[in-house]
Amino acid sequence: MPEGQRADARRNYARILAVAEAEVAAHGPDASLEQIARRTGVGSATVRRHFPTRQALLEAVSHKRIDDLRIRAQQLTDTTDSRKALLDWLSEVVTYCVSARGLAVALAYDTAGVDPTHDNACAATLELAGAPLLDHAVRDGAVPPGVTVADLITLAVGMALATEHRADPVAAAQRLLRLTVAGLSPQDRARRADRPGMRATDTAPG
Repeated sequence: MPEGQRADARRNYARILAVAEAEVAAHGPDASLEQIARRTGVGSATVRRHFPTRQALLEAVSHKRIDDLRIRAQQLTDTTDSRKALLDWLSEVVTYCVSARGLAVALAYDTAGVDPTHDNACAATLELAGAPLLDHAVRDGAVPPGVTVADLITLAVGMALATEHRADPVAAAQRLLRLTVAGLSPQDRARRADRPGMRATDTAPG
């Protein structure tokens, strides 16, 4: 919400956003804008003025969770074990994408080639937040060069969307993450597999 808006307009926006958060939590990314308008007691045009697209709605609803992940990345930046720091953060991104309805879809929006004012702000924030963690891990040789934070976010989104209807979606998504990490670390996996009692999948986080 722009700072220059009148106090009543800011209150109106906050009320609409609170209802939107509840509707997305209940119905996922397909939450009805019309229902949000009815519950807020305003016209559909008012809701659409604040959220002209579904992407804008989901990004606004996801803002707090994205900020939590940004702060978490900053907290992990100085961790000595760069590989563990990156994987711990990625694990939290996966969990948030699964448990926070609408977040995975918000991150999945492809805005390439459109007006920069409509870029995917959620994905851009996470890419900036995760970049120091990934750079540190690459410098330490813990992650192969060429991997990008956008790649990792795409993996997290894919895992979340693939498991959202499982009985325990968080556990299912974390299992996929462990399998992916083991596949991304073949040398470490092979070295651990040579140790007595060590399985290849033990290279994964968690």
